[in-house]
Amino acid sequence: MYKKQTVTIDKMSVPIEGERNLLELVRKARIDLPTFCYHSDMSVYGACRMCMVELEGGGVIPACSTPPADGMIVKTNTKQLRDMRKMIVELMLANHDQNCTTCPKSGDCKLQKIARQMGIDKVRFQQVNRDKIADLSSDSIIRDPSKCVLCGDCVRVCNEIQSVGVLDFANRGADAEVVACFNKGLGEVECVNCGQCVKVCPVGALIPKYQINEVWDALHDDEKYVVVQIAPAVRVALGEYFGYKPGTTTTGQMITALRLMGFDQVYDTAFSADLTVIEEGNEFLERAAKGENLPQFTSCCPAWVKFAEQYYPDMLPNLSSCRSPQQMFGSVVKEYLTDELKISREKLVVVSIMPCTAKKYEANRPEFSAEGNKDVDYVLTTQELSLMIRERGLTFNRLEPGSFDMPYGFKTGAGVIFGSSGGVSEAVLRYAAEKLSKGKGIQTGFTEISTGGVKTLSVQMGDKDLRLAIVSGLASARALIDKIRIGEDRYDLIEVMACCGGCVNGGGQPITEEKTAVEGRARELFDNDKMLQFHSAQDNPYIKELYDDKLTPEQAHHLLHTEYSNRKRINSEDVSLTETAGDKNLKLNICFGTSCFLRGAQELYTRLMEYVRENGLESDTEFTASFCTERCKKGPVLRVNGKTIEHCTYELAVNEIQKALH
Repeated sequence: MYKKQTVTIDKMSVPIEGERNLLELVRKARIDLPTFCYHSDMSVYGACRMCMVELEGGGVIPACSTPPADGMIVKTNTKQLRDMRKMIVELMLANHDQNCTTCPKSGDCKLQKIARQMGIDKVRFQQVNRDKIADLSSDSIIRDPSKCVLCGDCVRVCNEIQSVGVLDFANRGADAEVVACFNKGLGEVECVNCGQCVKVCPVGALIPKYQINEVWDALHDDEKYVVVQIAPAVRVALGEYFGYKPGTTTTGQMITALRLMGFDQVYDTAFSADLTVIEEGNEFLERAAKGENLPQFTSCCPAWVKFAEQYYPDMLPNLSSCRSPQQMFGSVVKEYLTDELKISREKLVVVSIMPCTAKKYEANRPEFSAEGNKDVDYVLTTQELSLMIRERGLTFNRLEPGSFDMPYGFKTGAGVIFGSSGGVSEAVLRYAAEKLSKGKGIQTGFTEISTGGVKTLSVQMGDKDLRLAIVSGLASARALIDKIRIGEDRYDLIEVMACCGGCVNGGGQPITEEKTAVEGRARELFDNDKMLQFHSAQDNPYIKELYDDKLTPEQAHHLLHTEYSNRKRINSEDVSLTETAGDKNLKLNICFGTSCFLRGAQELYTRLMEYVRENGLESDTEFTASFCTERCKKGPVLRVNGKTIEHCTYELAVNEIQKALH
């Protein structure tokens, strides 16, 4: 008879059932072993040492990096372990900005939580003054290094889950810190604003860039007419801030709360998601018929769009030209509601409530404005809305439910499921299926809930066999695109969401350690879809009315579509690649933008440095790098004393250098 493998934890026998480490087994035994740096979907880092346990015959070991083995006897609560954990937390507190009462993370801070859990009522170590300036350069995220506890969570999520790698450690010992590349601000480097670093940061070192005060100012201004749109993923997450189970729909209470705050109209972003389905669906059907610019990538996620602009400029023709639902809503409302109200664009304030920090960046993109007036004025995250509800003094769970205003509050199930990974594909396929089947009725159930990675499916529509991919997490997107580039994979439509699981897991959503929370939110959105009378975007009567009465093809193109172009990964002056400074006779500048890099810029730089050294030109040469010359199809690009050489080869470069020196 097979004997089940077990580990004895604090005198309890706990069966091993696929757990990867002792920490997972300890938590399975319902023991809350504290950690700062452990996340099950990232690599084991083991920096905080909070999860140390005592193994009989093995001494004190980290639970997060120790695999379980049959017969282990483990203690988690000895005097030595408690003293060790207390000392670690006290050292963190001594090296931490302790202005907790004014910290936005207060009450939701893991350092506070663990300090209370450890029973720490005083810090025995001297406070270290860390007067570091907060980074305010990003439209989406504030980074405050004085609050950083060096857990490395942000470094790993940015590198492993998103494959962007904006953050890393610098310096050693007491001088160690987490910095963005070249020690620049997040708004100056290749950060895509996804906010996943915000979600994993245990303290207030990374937080969304709040616009709460600006929204209150607009609400209190009698000259302003303030409307608000609510994204689908917000309604299944906001309740978590007020004690509801993850995935609970609180749409009605949220609408009432917004009215009590002073918003003049409360609308649903799912309305413009229906609009996106029709525009994107038509675009896809046209491309599929012509066989052009396939696969078509979705363009609803601004973090993914910026990622593509930075790393895959050659794939930009494959992105849908559709604006995101947030931006479609803003442009439509500022175009038509201003006429109805007989007010100027400047007097109409559009506020978005989004699960996403990248939407703040998206709203500030210059193409989404008219004569300097933005289509969407302010973007609040789910987290910010919860704070405003508390500021207003509202008891959320006692509010009577309200309903959206019409016409921009009406939606179909297709618009609601946009908040989950797979939802955009499902909505577009419902539209395409009806078009290709010549109105034989709505089809649903093309996709299932996806919480990360890549999921592929084939769909037969009429005489077309369509191959689709649903991707969430930018590292997964990168891997898939690289396969497409070399011809290993072929698809017709690809949905990309930067956050694993989609918008329900956005950087502005509630932070929870409950493993099923994200899936619960996604499932609730699909359940919301089932409860609605209409499931296909083209059945939305107000969308039909909009097209019939107002949206001509020319207006639709102007209000609902946009263009994307390659983007510099680092917005800054050139970076010096040589040690000596001063006036030089030979000035070389090479582009290390992604496109040039892939076309051989690294190899060209290496060979030219060898040439400089071999010819004794080091003291007379200044070699710098830029990160995009915006000539992405003409790389590698080299400048020799100001002269630009496109498609530069080693031979062309040497020839131009010799000319410059003689």
